[in-house]
Amino acid sequence: MLSSQLKSQDVALGFETLANVTVDDVRDTVNVTSNDIPDVKVSKMIKRAEVTLELELGKEIDSEDCTDAEKEAITILAAIHAICYLTGGSAAGLNFSVGDQNVNVVSKAPPLDVLQSEFERILSSLRQPYVGKV
Repeated sequence: MLSSQLKSQDVALGFETLANVTVDDVRDTVNVTSNDIPDVKVSKMIKRAEVTLELELGKEIDSEDCTDAEKEAITILAAIHAICYLTGGSAAGLNFSVGDQNVNVVSKAPPLDVLQSEFERILSSLRQPYVGKV
């Protein structure tokens, strides 16, 4: 209760609240469970996505304390890594290939090109310089 009150107060005062990327965020994006991809693997995917985003944007990002847009970008990129993992594909930076293994597991996952397009859209908006008063 107190947390939600503080968050509402921060928003009312114009402070940006920070988000946290979780393993469940990633698994929910591709509709899989911890039986399909263990927490340890998803955590590594989140870290890899965080580092990739840092390199793309040229700034430090903490997946446990980031903006909503950064959270979304990290979650989607980690989800792409998850699909690659489940299908036997590969991922390097922003290049991905999907294999044909475990196709039944990812049958409920969004198409890879949809996730890639969404990631590129978010990345493009994150790259825009901020113009306004500080």
